Amino acid sequence: MNKRTILFVLGLSAAIVSLAQSLYVPLLPDLQRDLQTSLSLVNLTVTLFTVAMAVMQVVLGPVVDRNGRRKILIPGMIIYVLATVGCMFSFSIDMLLIFRVLQGIGAAAVPLVAATMIGDVFEGKERAESMATYQMILGISPAVGPLIGGLIGSVAGYTGAFGFAAASAVLIMIFAIFMLPETKPANSSVKGTRPGLKAFSRIFKSKTGRVVLISGFVLYDVFYTFIVFLPMILESQYGLGAAKIGLFSLALMAFNLAGSKLSGKLQAKIGSVKALFLAGSLVIISLVIFIFAAQLSLVLLLVALMLTGFVSGLAMPAMPTLLSAEFVQERATAMGVYNFIRYLGMAAAPMIGSVLYPAGGTSLLIGITAVFVGIAVIATRRLLSSKEEQTV
Repeated sequence: MNKRTILFVLGLSAAIVSLAQSLYVPLLPDLQRDLQTSLSLVNLTVTLFTVAMAVMQVVLGPVVDRNGRRKILIPGMIIYVLATVGCMFSFSIDMLLIFRVLQGIGAAAVPLVAATMIGDVFEGKERAESMATYQMILGISPAVGPLIGGLIGSVAGYTGAFGFAAASAVLIMIFAIFMLPETKPANSSVKGTRPGLKAFSRIFKSKTGRVVLISGFVLYDVFYTFIVFLPMILESQYGLGAAKIGLFSLALMAFNLAGSKLSGKLQAKIGSVKALFLAGSLVIISLVIFIFAAQLSLVLLLVALMLTGFVSGLAMPAMPTLLSAEFVQERATAMGVYNFIRYLGMAAAPMIGSVLYPAGGTSLLIGITAVFVGIAVIATRRLLSSKEEQTV
């Protein structure tokens, strides 16, 4: 099997199941009306999916390490498809909430196994470039999900959106069944493997593990801070409407994808640790620029926003690349813990921001976010120093 084909199928698989996070968000008002329920319960359908997906990362990681990749990936996709069909035909909010949890459980297996398999199949510079390509493909989902959902929903409602999600998942599942091999390393079950709690212990005790987890939490907190609060900043300071705000959000996403793609070349040239340190440092600079640019003009704000998206994209693929290289026997467990932590970063962004933004506006919100990134950069610098000492 061609390795590039494997990468493409894995990237599309993860992107398609991730559509469930954003595809029907524009249709939430229709959902509330059709199911005759409250706004809080409708929003809970989004939250429960994310929570289920996050928790299952930690649960499934050791299972994937022990039992193999395909044995978990295919059943996970089947559960996702069945649950999505269940969402499509839900006639009450209670029924939809149950199927959204099941949908999140099934979806959780896909990005976890995808990142693990990429770590299995590729090595060295190829691994860094492949992780960057995977991150770019995965990043397309939140960028186009609301757009696709809105277009389909305008014609066929939220049932049509879920129907599209189920049909596309069935299609990519067929490709996965026939085109993806088992990639579990042959020696991953030999004596010395650290199953269960020992695997988690090694990940948290490792300096690489701690740095990646800190950086993952912080960088995804940064990115989702912009996703959540950019509309408020643009509306309050420049009076922009929803359509123009959407263009700014699209610019953030587009430059993040471009940075993710170029991250592989950067890692291949200077190494993953140095790439993470450099990109993290540039994120701090971009955030400081954004604080001042946001006060000066809309054009400068856009430039600073695109810079932040780009340098964030440079950093993100370096983290799973480092984990894949460091943890061979516990690769899936490490990926699961990392995914769980970065999901926590996403969830923390609106909570932290809801305190900071009302208290001090853009300057306080982005300034404190820059401090968080500074902590991650310091941790990365210490890891870089230790790596350099090992090579002396």
